[in-house]
Amino acid sequence: MVRYVYDFADGGRDMADLLGGKGANLAEMTRLGLPVPPGFTVTTEACRAFLATGVEPPGLGREISQHLSALERAAGRRLGRPDDPLLLSVRSGGRFSMPGMMETILDIGLNDACVLGLAKASGDQRFAWDSYRRLIQMFGGTVMGLDGSLFEGVMSDLKRSRGVANDLDLNATDLAELVEAYKDLVRREAGEHFPQSPEEQLHRAVNAVFESWRSERARLYRRREHISDALGTAVTVQTMVFGNLGPDSGSGVAFTRDPATGRPGLYGDYLANAQGEDVVAGIRNTVPLTALKELDTTSYARLCDHLRALEAHYRDLCDIEFTIERGRLWMLQTRVGKRTAEAAFTIAAELTDEDLITPDEGLARVSGHGLARLMFPRFDTSAVGEALVHGLPASPGAAVGAVVFDSAEAVRRADAGEHVILVRQETTPDDLPGMVAAQAVLTSRGGKTSHAAVVARGMGKVCVCGAEELALEAGAHRFTVGDTIIEEGTVISVDGSDGTVYLGAAPMVDSAVMRYFETGTRSAGLVDAVARAMEKADDVRRLEVRANADTPEDAARARRFGAQGVGLCRTEHMFLGERRKLVEAMILARNEAEREEALRALLPLQRQDFTGILQAMDGLPVTIRLIDPPLHEFLPDRTDLAVRVATAEAQGTASDPHDAELLDAVNRMHEENPMLGLRGVRLGLVVPGLVAMQVRAIAEAVVERTRAGGSPKAEIMVPLVGAVEELRIERTEVERVLTEVSKESGITVHCPVGTMIELPRAALTAGRIAQEAEFFSFGTNDLTQTTWGFSRDDVEAAFFSAYLDKGIFTTSPFETIDIAGVGRLVQIAVAEGRAARPGLKIGVCGEHGGDPDSVHFFHTAGLDYVSCSPFRVPIARLEAGRAALPETERSDSR
Repeated sequence: MVRYVYDFADGGRDMADLLGGKGANLAEMTRLGLPVPPGFTVTTEACRAFLATGVEPPGLGREISQHLSALERAAGRRLGRPDDPLLLSVRSGGRFSMPGMMETILDIGLNDACVLGLAKASGDQRFAWDSYRRLIQMFGGTVMGLDGSLFEGVMSDLKRSRGVANDLDLNATDLAELVEAYKDLVRREAGEHFPQSPEEQLHRAVNAVFESWRSERARLYRRREHISDALGTAVTVQTMVFGNLGPDSGSGVAFTRDPATGRPGLYGDYLANAQGEDVVAGIRNTVPLTALKELDTTSYARLCDHLRALEAHYRDLCDIEFTIERGRLWMLQTRVGKRTAEAAFTIAAELTDEDLITPDEGLARVSGHGLARLMFPRFDTSAVGEALVHGLPASPGAAVGAVVFDSAEAVRRADAGEHVILVRQETTPDDLPGMVAAQAVLTSRGGKTSHAAVVARGMGKVCVCGAEELALEAGAHRFTVGDTIIEEGTVISVDGSDGTVYLGAAPMVDSAVMRYFETGTRSAGLVDAVARAMEKADDVRRLEVRANADTPEDAARARRFGAQGVGLCRTEHMFLGERRKLVEAMILARNEAEREEALRALLPLQRQDFTGILQAMDGLPVTIRLIDPPLHEFLPDRTDLAVRVATAEAQGTASDPHDAELLDAVNRMHEENPMLGLRGVRLGLVVPGLVAMQVRAIAEAVVERTRAGGSPKAEIMVPLVGAVEELRIERTEVERVLTEVSKESGITVHCPVGTMIELPRAALTAGRIAQEAEFFSFGTNDLTQTTWGFSRDDVEAAFFSAYLDKGIFTTSPFETIDIAGVGRLVQIAVAEGRAARPGLKIGVCGEHGGDPDSVHFFHTAGLDYVSCSPFRVPIARLEAGRAALPETERSDSR
C-alpha cells in the first residue's frame, strides 16, 4: 500500500519532494525539539493522484482518520467535541515556496455547538465567535468558491452600522451576528448550508487545497518561476494555536537577516491579538518585531534563541512564522527565506566569512538572474524633488510608471506597451497578474512580510509597502496624499531601496554594481560581495565567456566586463546609415565593373571597423561573421517605393529614375520567406566579390594591427552552412584572399575559418562539416527557429502566450534553450564534430549564451565558450562558474 500521510515526527527536511517544503520543515523543527503544534502531512503523491482522477486515492481517508485519532489522543481533545474542541489548520505546501498563491483554512472543527464550548474553555466569547467567522469566510472562499469580496462587504456593512473602523472594535455580540450573516451568505450564494460536521470540513478542506494547485494564480506563478505543474502540493494538518486571544497573544513573521539588504539581525513584523493570516495579508499595519521585546520579553528571548538555532542548522537565511498564545511561543513554519538579489549576494559573502558555508556554496546561492537586477539603474536622488510619500522599502530597485489601481488595468496597459505602477491598499493572490505586468507595487498597508512584499521580492519587482499617508478612494481611481490628488495614469517613481515615492519620472543613474563592472571601483558591502562572487566564478569555471560586439565601443565595454574575446561580430551592422547607399550601388550594379567599384568603396570602411575591434580586443579572439541577412534588407521598403512611383505616375509627373530602379531590384529580390532564402553562405556563393571584399578587409586590418605592434586574433565565420560543399567552396575563396594579402604585405595572415551551426542539417552532418571547419559556433536563435519551424518575429505575438498557458512551453525557447529538441541537436553536433576533428573549438553566439539556465546546459554539453551581449557578460561569467560547481553544492534559486 502507498503511504499518503506522515506525522511531523516521521519526516525531515530531506523529504521536501514528498512532504512539500512546509511539511518537511515542520518535521525538521519537530526533530530539533522546537515548540511546534502537533500535526501530520498529506503527501504530494496523494495530490497528484487526486488531480489525475478527480477523487482522493484509495485509503487516504482511512489514513487521515488514523493520524487524526493519534493527534486527538496526544492533545486530550477531540475534533467536534462540544465542550473543549480540538481545532485544526489546513495549509498547502509545495516543493517550492509559492507565497500567497495557494490556500489556507483555519479553525477547522468549529460549528454552532463547538463555538460555545470554545468560548467556555477559553473564557473569551469574542475570540470564539471571531474564530468561527474566520472559518466560514475562509471555507466559503477556498472550498465553496465564493467571492471573498462578498464576505468583506458584509463585514464593512457591520462595522459601518456599529460606527467602528477596525475589526478589533467589534464585540462578541457583533461577531455572533456576523457569523449568522456569513451563514446566510453561504446558503444564498453556494446553495447549501455551511457544513456543521467537522469531519466533512476537514475532508473538503484537504481536497480544496489539492484543487488550489491548479488555480489560475498558482499556474501563473509557477510559469513565472519555472516550477513544474507536475509536482503537486502537500497538505499540512496541524493543531490550531491562537494569536487572537487578547493582548498577551499575537502572531508574527521573522527573518534571521534582512531579506531586502542581507544585513544581519532580527527582522520581521508582529501583530498583537491576531492570527498569522492577518500579518501576511497586510489588513492591519504591524509593528516591527523588535517591539515584541517590550511587549513580551520572555517570548522575544525564546524566539531569538530559536532563530539562531535555525540559521545555524539551515546555514542560511530563515523565514519563520510564529504565534504567541497567552504568553506561550509556538513555531508554525520555517523555510529558507526568499530574498532580494542584493540580500542574496550579501548573505552569501557573510555566511562564507562566518564559516557557515564554503566559498563554493556561497557561489551556488547567488544567480545570474539576481546579478542582472543589481545592474539596473537607480534614481539620481540629487536630482529629485521632495518625496510624495514614504513607505517601507520592501523590495529594492527603481521603477517609473503610470498609476493603476487594479490588476486588469495593469495588464491591459502593460500589454499596450505602457509602464505601470500597481497601487493597492494591500495585494491578494488575485492581484498576481497585475503584479507581473507592473514595474512596481505600492501599498498603503502591510509590512515587509505582507503578501505584496514577499511576492514582489520573489519576482524581483520593486515594492514599497505600508505607505500610510496614501489614502485610496475606493472606486474613484485615485489616491490622495494630504492635499495632493493623484489620478489614474499619473506617472510616479518608486524607489524600493529606501521606500520613497516621487511624483513624475525621476532621472536614473547607473547602479554601484554597474560602476564596478565599468571601472573596477570596489566598495564595501554589496559591491564587494558581488566582486567576490565573480572572482570565485572565474576561478572555477571551465567555459570561456565572449561577447557579441559589432563596434569598437561595444568590444571595449565587453572587455571591461570580463569578456575573453568577441564570439560574434555581425558585419551587416556595419552597412547601415550612410553606408547603405554603397550597398544599394552594389545591388543595382549593371555589370561587374560597377559592382567592383561599390565593393572598393566599402572595403576601407570595413577595414576601419575591423581594425578598431581588433585593437579593443588585442590578444583575444575576434570571430567575424561574413554578411548574413538577405540583401533586400538593405534596400528601401517595397511598399513605400511602390507608393512613391505610383503617385508620381498618377500625377502625370516623371518618377525618380532611382526609385524605379530600386523598385525593380526590390521586386526582383523579393522573397516570401527571406529567413530561408538568399542569405548567409548563399550570398557569398552567388554575389561575386562580396566575400573577397570582406575577407580582404579583415586581413588588411590584421596586417595594420600587427604593424602597430598588436596581437590580432581574427577568426572568420561562414554563416548558415547546411552542406559541407558550401563551406569548402567558400573556404577556398577565403584562403585565396588571405594568401594574396599575406604576399602583398609581407606579413603572414592566418585566420581560422569556421562556421555557424544554425540549421538542423548542419547539426546532423556536423562530422562532415568539421572536415572543413576549424571551429563551430552555434547560432541558437536561427537553430531554434528552423528546428521548431517558427518565425520568431511572427509567432511570439501570435500564439506564444497560448502555448505558455497550455503548458506546451514553460518558457520561451528563444529565451532559454529547448534542451529536448535544439539541445539534442547541439549534443549531436558536438559529438560528431569532435569525433571528426579532435580538439574542435566549439562555442555558442546566440543570446542563449547569456541566459543563466542555458549556460548550465552549454557547460554540460561540453562547449568551450558562450558569447552574448556585453551587458550579459558578467551574468554568463557567474553562471559558468555556478555550472562548474559539484552537483552537491548547486542550489535552486527558487
